[in-house]
Amino acid sequence: MTLDLERLDPFDDHAVDAWWDAYAAAERADRGATAPVWTREEMRSEFQQDSRIVERRAFLLRAEGAVVGSAGLALPAKDNTHAAHVSVFVPPPHRRRGHGSAALVQLEQQARDAGRTVAKGRTSWPFPLGTDGLGTPGREFARRHGYALALGDVQSRLALPVAGDHLDRIDDDVRPSTSAYTLRSWIGPVPEDVVEGWAVLDAAIDTEAPTGDLDVEHTRPDVASVRELEELHARQRRTSFGTIALTADGHVAAYSQLVVSADDGNAYQWGTLVRREDRGHRLGTAVKIANLRLLHDALPQTRAVITYNAESNAAMIAVNTRLGFVPSERMGELQRHLARGGAE
Repeated sequence: MTLDLERLDPFDDHAVDAWWDAYAAAERADRGATAPVWTREEMRSEFQQDSRIVERRAFLLRAEGAVVGSAGLALPAKDNTHAAHVSVFVPPPHRRRGHGSAALVQLEQQARDAGRTVAKGRTSWPFPLGTDGLGTPGREFARRHGYALALGDVQSRLALPVAGDHLDRIDDDVRPSTSAYTLRSWIGPVPEDVVEGWAVLDAAIDTEAPTGDLDVEHTRPDVASVRELEELHARQRRTSFGTIALTADGHVAAYSQLVVSADDGNAYQWGTLVRREDRGHRLGTAVKIANLRLLHDALPQTRAVITYNAESNAAMIAVNTRLGFVPSERMGELQRHLARGGAE
């Protein structure tokens, strides 16, 4: 049976709906009905954005005219331009027929044609199944196609609200170490007077955090990229909460960001990072607590905070554990180096 990879028109509502239906069905079949997936409207907004950071291609998988899955290809345009990010979603009724494999071959060829030398992907599995995820659908599909597990992550959840006295106790404990710094928090876009410092830390997180065997290069700090992402948040009806720690001379020493989805009621922990020269002062804990307090006050109906950390990142996992985060899922960051002819 021939599989057609049909390029998605992001302004065709019916096509985007079909893409999301296949994506959500595949993810929830493997991860459970409550798995945190991007909502329909969040995906629609991302597809429609004219980005200078990344070229996004989305596809419907069709067999004999019927939609049997969806797929995506993201080609970084500013940094890490040697890489391509691939995703394939096939709901259970259409599996075991080669659709996913056929789609992946075509995605990889498009990546090669764009000059990319490494393909990356992600898959998730229940936390109790262990660090390698062998035997789970996404992990086995990736393994069969030559994708190695380059970095293992832990998803954790923090049920909200967190008791104020619990945060107070942690605050009291870290305050002596953070006394030389000033914390500053806000809702929405990063203030203009600190956005350059924010951009430096935000760009550094991909290589300052544990990377395992991932083939990843340093990202150049770029205020325009920060602003582009904020524009997307606005379209997606997401609310950003930011906190920074400032040195006495006004430099951004640490940052943390929470992003709340208006559609699913959860908050998602995005970056948290402390500059190398300012580590050891418990600033990561301080900025996280300040951001949680801001979230509690502004959106008390938020159900939970969801975060991902490399399993090897013991320091940040310890911070999250003390705050009350509980491991809930695992995610594998997968990688395959592409040969020009299509074979390893």
